[in-house]
Amino acid sequence: MLNYNYRTILSVALPLMVSSFIQSIVMISDAAFLSRYNTIAFDACGNASLIYVTIFMALTGLSDGVQILIARRIGQDKHHAIGRIFGTSVVTIGIVSVLLFSFLIFIIPQLLPLYTRHLDLTNLQIEFLSVRSYALLFCMFSLPIQAFFLATGKTWVVLVSALIIAISNIILGYLLIFGYKDFIPSLGIKGAALASTIAELLGMLFLVIFLIFSQERKLYKMFHHFAFQWKSFLELIKIGSPLFFQGFIALAAWTVFFTWIEQMGKFELTVSQNIRSFYFLAFVPILGFAATTKTYVSQYIGKADFESLKTIQRRIQLLTILFLFIFFHGALLYPKIMITLINPEEIYVAKSAEILRYIAGSFLIFGLISVKFQTVNGSGNTIASFLIELFSISIYLLFSYLLIKVWKAEIFWVWSVEYIYFGALGILSIGYLKLFNWKIKKI
Repeated sequence: MLNYNYRTILSVALPLMVSSFIQSIVMISDAAFLSRYNTIAFDACGNASLIYVTIFMALTGLSDGVQILIARRIGQDKHHAIGRIFGTSVVTIGIVSVLLFSFLIFIIPQLLPLYTRHLDLTNLQIEFLSVRSYALLFCMFSLPIQAFFLATGKTWVVLVSALIIAISNIILGYLLIFGYKDFIPSLGIKGAALASTIAELLGMLFLVIFLIFSQERKLYKMFHHFAFQWKSFLELIKIGSPLFFQGFIALAAWTVFFTWIEQMGKFELTVSQNIRSFYFLAFVPILGFAATTKTYVSQYIGKADFESLKTIQRRIQLLTILFLFIFFHGALLYPKIMITLINPEEIYVAKSAEILRYIAGSFLIFGLISVKFQTVNGSGNTIASFLIELFSISIYLLFSYLLIKVWKAEIFWVWSVEYIYFGALGILSIGYLKLFNWKIKKI
């Protein structure tokens, strides 16, 4: 069981935050490389990456279910069940990964031309996804292993994996996008996709090798109990499938949002892609403390220690706001400098910086309510969390449609939907925790 003093909470969350920060740096470096390669490749990569990340986040929802289940069994001292949960998750996530890979390879290229306004953007997105999609096949091993170590609180393993991915991706990205003398040809957007895919393969290999030699494998007899079990499969589907669809709809809505912006015009799209590239800096502390919240809540409910949960929530909220300012203060204090790092084209800098400063406040809201929302997830009430997400996304898409399609709002005001979405998510999460007996959920 994890202690909930500030030091222990930080020891769990910090590696995840550094991991998220590294991933943000990778996204920023990719964007910086491609914006200097050419603007259309930058825009196409941004939109295609959203499609890929939408699919990836759906898979991450399943792995969140694995994390919650393993953390609960640790809290219950049912160590013999962990190997079966892990084995079941490898098979389940593997099958879903293959299905989603097939969707990206065969279906998406047929759908993209139907709703994209600019044909040159469409062709480059298809080119990107034809390579990037293969990284989904590595998820069948990397995601269950990550979920296992997150559940045990050994989060620095995920950090090391992220470091391997980041370093290799930045080096390969530069070499493959621009080429190197006569040895490596310039591949542009396909080079960016290839670099990211190879980097994720290296990260997966590290996780597999580390698990084989880890003390946790011996402690929980992972391979001795490794098996696909129907009971564990049903538990995973019950807990993980709402998180699967929750992750999908959250990013799918953002993909729709950027599709509508692309239909506004290329200037609006490029400005918004500049914002997107830095958006994930704000998610560094939010995602780190989100995973930490799920582990703590699931372990302490498994132990039936409900009195400690309010203290855990307050401490994680305080730390989230503190680290939000550390990672994202540039959006308030020097947004133009931040935007110039991504895209130095003067035509886009002023408007991008104006929007970045405007939406900074929405992340303070999200930092506070994220802990409440992840408490719902960590408790195992994932159908409730899915419905909260679904309703919030519906409001988000409604106002996005009104602002872009009906009211023809200027791009600055279009980004107001961030406040609407985070506000709805917060109100619904707090309302659920106050009105329903969420602590009695058995998983």
